[in-house]
Amino acid sequence: MNESLANLPVVVIGAGPVGLAAAAHLADRDIDFLLLEAGDAVGAAVQQWGHVRLFSPWRYDIDAAARTLLEKTGWTAPDEDSAPTGAELVERYLVPLAATPQIVPHLRLGHRVVAISRVGVDRVRSRSREFAPFLLRVEADDQTTDLHARAVFDATGTWGTPNVLGASGLPAHGETEAAAVIDRALPDVLGAARDTYAGKHTLVVGAGHSAANTLLSLAELADQEPGTRVSWAIRTGSAARTYGGGADDALPARGALGTRLKQLVTEGRIELVNQFSVHAIRTLGNGTVEVESVDVRGAKKAVTVDRIVGATGFRPDHSIASELRLDLDPILGSTRALAPLIDPNEHSCGTVPPHGADELAHPEPNFYAIGMKSYGRAPTFLLATGYEQARSVAAALDGDWDAARDVRLELPETGVCNTTLPGDDAEAGGCGSSCGTSEPVTIGLATGISGGLLADPLAIASTGGGPGCCS
Repeated sequence: MNESLANLPVVVIGAGPVGLAAAAHLADRDIDFLLLEAGDAVGAAVQQWGHVRLFSPWRYDIDAAARTLLEKTGWTAPDEDSAPTGAELVERYLVPLAATPQIVPHLRLGHRVVAISRVGVDRVRSRSREFAPFLLRVEADDQTTDLHARAVFDATGTWGTPNVLGASGLPAHGETEAAAVIDRALPDVLGAARDTYAGKHTLVVGAGHSAANTLLSLAELADQEPGTRVSWAIRTGSAARTYGGGADDALPARGALGTRLKQLVTEGRIELVNQFSVHAIRTLGNGTVEVESVDVRGAKKAVTVDRIVGATGFRPDHSIASELRLDLDPILGSTRALAPLIDPNEHSCGTVPPHGADELAHPEPNFYAIGMKSYGRAPTFLLATGYEQARSVAAALDGDWDAARDVRLELPETGVCNTTLPGDDAEAGGCGSSCGTSEPVTIGLATGISGGLLADPLAIASTGGGPGCCS
């Protein structure tokens, strides 16, 4: 390595669970680093869904290198069989991890990275590019400064860039104008946002676990607050994939989530509106909004509500790296090498193969997006995946390619397939007979869009195990 580069730190952007895991692995290898966090505390994004409980218990939520650092301080691990809320994950794990002597001197809060390039080299120039340090333009304390680095981990996630409501990937007509009545995923319906939803009719749009969490919370609110109504819009003809595998799910809390949701729909406490593709949102004179669906055949239907929760997933924002040479998959926005391994049309129930530094690499040497952002729009990310990515990339930067390529990733079955279930429309393919791995699993928490968040409390229903396919 160029001597001037070797003397520069590795910069990790984002002090969430995966960014802090990267810091722990770099510290373990005695690699100098800086950890930049835009928020005023570590885990700032996680705190925004702090009221939500994770599917996975503590034993799967702590990175191995991070655990080693924490244990050196006398830290007492939480009960490994209990599952934390987002707030507990921050308070009992991320905050003490950030305070360890191996990490705290390198942590910079309130530092927002707004652009990344190479010193003296734009995206077009090739000559000696790999020898030019990274240049990170950073906003902090009302000033803009430039930092130099030998390598960059982008662990900023996707929480700040939710998908729009429009079914075509563009904002629905009127969506921007109706922003005052639209919340994105996981509002604190039973806590801070209670008064916003009590006595109102709310439409939840989306078919993932974030939608399911919000629906369960709204149903509970409806039991407590007269006049509260809950509607649920999905694009497919069946909610079977959201209901999941019930008792067949390797994460019991995740299976119970779908089972309980199905029960509430069956009882009529949640009104399911299927084959609903949001096209337009119109604000009416009485303050309500009309949400209109138009399908590919031109058929229309509409729902009139007081509020909307858009639980339609997230997308990556790669704009800070626009001067770097990225090889992004045109569909997902992940690296091109990673895309076929995580494609949600093919993978979502434990079939994601192991992957690490090789699959995360770009034509821009030593730049890696890790964590949720690495998956682009794919909703199949698990935190255990991010921890393994951090370990692999740290090993690669240390020149330890044997360790970098010794990637191991075993994921939990959901009990439902990634392909079409009975009653699904053409958005998915036909139901297969295999549910992926049946080997022992390493389970992490999923973040935000896919399947690791469990609304608390959840009354576990005693209905059957759900469909016999896997998702």
